[in-house]
Amino acid sequence: MTSSPAIASNLVAVRARIAAAAQAAGRRIEDVELIAVSKTHAADAVRAALSAGQREFGENRVQEALGKFPALRSECPDLRLHLIGPLQTNKTLDAVRGFDVIQSLDRPKLAAALAAAMAKLQKRPECYIQVNIGEEPQKAGILPSLLDAFVTECRERHSLPVVGLMCIPPVNVAPEPYFRQLRELAGRHGLQRLSMGMSSDFETAIALGATAVRVGTAIFGDRPAA
Repeated sequence: MTSSPAIASNLVAVRARIAAAAQAAGRRIEDVELIAVSKTHAADAVRAALSAGQREFGENRVQEALGKFPALRSECPDLRLHLIGPLQTNKTLDAVRGFDVIQSLDRPKLAAALAAAMAKLQKRPECYIQVNIGEEPQKAGILPSLLDAFVTECRERHSLPVVGLMCIPPVNVAPEPYFRQLRELAGRHGLQRLSMGMSSDFETAIALGATAVRVGTAIFGDRPAA
């Protein structure tokens, strides 16, 4: 496991890289949110990041997060938790209850389930629509060609608090065209937030308008072996 001092040092380095990328793009560092992706890492790793001032965290699995974060929230009530992995409709109540932001809204059935869960719990986490920007069959996300109708459905039929778009570009290819496309899609719908960029490409994402970057390995090190 990566040590607490190493996590703190890694956060300093990542924040410096974010600041440099924002400055190079003529943007304010305050306009780029760092989400520390803590999936599969133990609660003590999250505590180390909290001690270093980090407050935004990303998790892939609802059940893992629900087992890890309640105690952490009691220790640090101002932390914010983002769901960045696929969400099954039977987990929507747990997701709405446990997360502050849901970044993986990607299909009509899930939109309806989230709306029902929010109404039941009287809690409205911010939502990002996940776009399958590379149109890859193995990845979650709404296809770009279906996005216009889906945004309208989320807003008008379900009154969901959609604040932005999220994507994961194809691996082993230049991410720039995909980040540009996501920015253009967001602009078409007046969405101000773009969650794009991970440990390997977050500086490129910032140059192309990312308002949230999701960084795991560069902070916490390699994921623990299963």
